[in-house]
Order: sequence, then structure tokens, then C-alpha cells
Amino acid sequence: MNAAPDLVLANGTVHTPNGAERIDVALREGRILALGSSLLSGARRIDCTGLDLLPGVIDSQVHFREPGLEHKEDLESGSRAAVMGGVTAVFEMPNTHPNTDTADRVADKLVRADRRMWCDHAFYVGATAENAADLAELERIPGTAGVKIFMGASTGSLLVAEDEPLARVLASGVRRVAIHAEDEPRMQARRDQRIAGDPSSHPVWRDDESAMLATRRILRLARAARRPIHILHVTTPAELELIARNRDIASCEVTPQHLTLAGEDAYPRLGSFAQMNPPIRSAAHRDGLWHWLRQGVPDVLGSDHAPHTREEKAKPYPDSPSGMPGVQTLLPLMLDHVAKGHLSLARLIDLTSAGVQRIFGLQAKGRIAVGYDADFTVVDRKGRFTITEDWLESRCGWSPFTGMELSGRVVGTIIRGQQVMWEGQLANEACGKPLTFALALPAG
Repeated sequence: MNAAPDLVLANGTVHTPNGAERIDVALREGRILALGSSLLSGARRIDCTGLDLLPGVIDSQVHFREPGLEHKEDLESGSRAAVMGGVTAVFEMPNTHPNTDTADRVADKLVRADRRMWCDHAFYVGATAENAADLAELERIPGTAGVKIFMGASTGSLLVAEDEPLARVLASGVRRVAIHAEDEPRMQARRDQRIAGDPSSHPVWRDDESAMLATRRILRLARAARRPIHILHVTTPAELELIARNRDIASCEVTPQHLTLAGEDAYPRLGSFAQMNPPIRSAAHRDGLWHWLRQGVPDVLGSDHAPHTREEKAKPYPDSPSGMPGVQTLLPLMLDHVAKGHLSLARLIDLTSAGVQRIFGLQAKGRIAVGYDADFTVVDRKGRFTITEDWLESRCGWSPFTGMELSGRVVGTIIRGQQVMWEGQLANEACGKPLTFALALPAG
């Protein structure tokens, strides 16, 4: 080391590209300075004996509801929940009021986030038929995560359902486009499948075929446009099998809730609090997602954190809104799956950090390596942890996973060398900054 470190994380099990290593990590000015043994040099030291240091977890799908829906969540409260759950960065979605679909509205979110968001962040631009020609420039604004398409209606008014405007959106720009793949015409035709007061009819209405129709269509259109796409919150094994045959053009995401919940139990137990888009489906669907995860098909895990108030969720179906919180429980749930042998810790790291960096071209994030940002999620894999409402930081105040006892506990969240959360205690001030991407450069 030619320069002295500001901080040393000592004696932990560090998960580098070389694998798990019992080494020290030296940090300086927000970056990783060196990896090795006895890197003390008089710097401030955090003893991480018995703890695992993971690359900072990145949640690439959250809805923090600001502007316009702050009674459900805002950028401060949502990002506070993120860091309490070990998440160091988020991609935030555009279906707010108003929609994030112009340069001015992206700029407004970046201003709102400054000194209020606890984690690093980027904001999606929502695609519309009206802004399709502008998307090539909008996706290049610093601090944007790219373009998001809603093929099926969900919370908010963003929707591009027909092939012609979808093709125009895909023709405008070069970055990977995120897709909510449900077929709007089929869902409109099947609205009579909804049974009043019975949220278990939600996956009957928004069925497997609505997901497959949309996924087939967007793969065809993406291939014609030669545009990479990222299919969000995949819920059917058949979609993952199809995506596996189209890896040159498509990446995809699964969520912890679709890997954890099954409709046979969730709807009787949780009612409309289990309602989300795409839906929680059967145990057979859940098991099929795990099969394809073990085959290496999903690229990332996203929480699809989409909070609503208790009062809103308690409305009788189908008047109840779709969505559930999840950014704070993403990592605890998945650490428990690791403890149960459902996936390896190395695979979890790829899904929550390296995979996000690889798919979206994030700069200086996603791995523990010299020169990268000093982002760490620190966990106690032997710790036991129960999800309680008083632990939750989301403004909505509830979780479908309350009461679950889990193996594995989040101890700390370090972002660019700053100890943002440690043992349940937040730092004195928020330090989140906009993320940078390989292709998100100033125009010109």
C-alpha cells in the first residue's frame, strides 16, 4: 500500500472473486485500497471476527412511491429500510405521480434523493408511446438505471401494451430495457375471472398464459430491434425455460417472495396482503423457479418492494392494490434459504451484486476488489433472527413475512467506506449518491 487506509475491516470472511478468504480489507476515501493480512497501519479498525463480508447487496427493483404517493413510502423511508436490511444500492421504478418519464422528472427525483436517501440509487425512466423517440437521450442522463416498460397495467398509469409502440420504444436507445411482462389484452379479456372477496382468484385472472404471451412477444420484438431486455419478477418455470433459449437477448429476475411463498398457503393466511403483480402462484410454480435458479438462469434477485398502507391492502379484492414491501427482507430471507441448502452463498452473491453489475454495466460496484467502491453487506451466518414489525422501517409498517424465524442475520451496511448501519443503528446522516453506468453518459 502506498497510502495509509482510513479504515480496516479486520478478521472477517471476505467474499472476493477468489472465493471466501479470511483476510483484512483496507479502505481509503470510499474505495477498497488493499486486501490481505494485518492491514492495520494505525487506521481505525472494525473487528469482523465471525462475520462474513459480502459485496454490497444491490436491489434492482424497488418502488419508493415519491413523488405523489408518500403516504405509502418515500425516498427517505424506503432507503432507510434498504440499509437496515443490508442493501447498499437500489434501482427505483418510475410509476409515481407524476410518472418519471421526462428529463425534468428524473432531475426532480435526483434532487429529492440528495442528502435524504441512505443508500446509493438510480432511477428508471418510464416508457410511453409519447416519449418513445426521446428515450435514447433520457436513458443517458446520469443517475438513470435505464428504461422500464409496463406491458401490463399495475400500480400507476404507465402502460405500453401494443406491438407498434413497443417496437418504437425498443428502437430508441441501446441500454438494457426492464420489462414487466404481462399481456394486457388477455388480462382485460379475463377480468370476469376475478372473484369478489377472493384474492386467490388473482393468479387465475393474471394467469400463466398472460405472462407467457407477453414474454414471447417482447423476446420477438427485442430480437427484431437487436435490443437487450431484462424481464422482471418472472413467476412461471415455462418463462424461465424460454428465456434460457434466448440468453443472447434477455436476462431476467426472480423475487424472494415468489421463491418463498406459495398460493395454497399465502392467500388463506394473508388474504389480499399476498396480492402482487405478477401474482404469487402455486407451490409447483415456486418449486419450478428454484429448479431454474439451480440451472443458473435467473441473473438477479430484486425485491419488487411495492408498499401500500394496511388500510389500502385490507380493502376487499379486487379493490385492494397489488404489491408488498420487500427491500428490508430480501437478504434475510435469502440467507435463510442459503442456510437450508436451497442455494449457495456464492450464488446468492452473484444474484445480488455481481449479476446486477454485469447485466446493467454498473461502475465500481458489485465485487470486493481493489479500486471498487467500499460497499459491504456484513452478515452473521450463524445468527438467528425473527422478522418483527418494530424492526421494519418501511412507512407501510407491515410485511408478509412478519413472525418468520430465520437463520442468518444482517449486522452492518457499509457504503463507500461509511458505516451507514451497524447492529440495527443508523448513522447520523444519509450518504446515498447516484450510481454510474457504462452507457449513462452526458449527451454529446
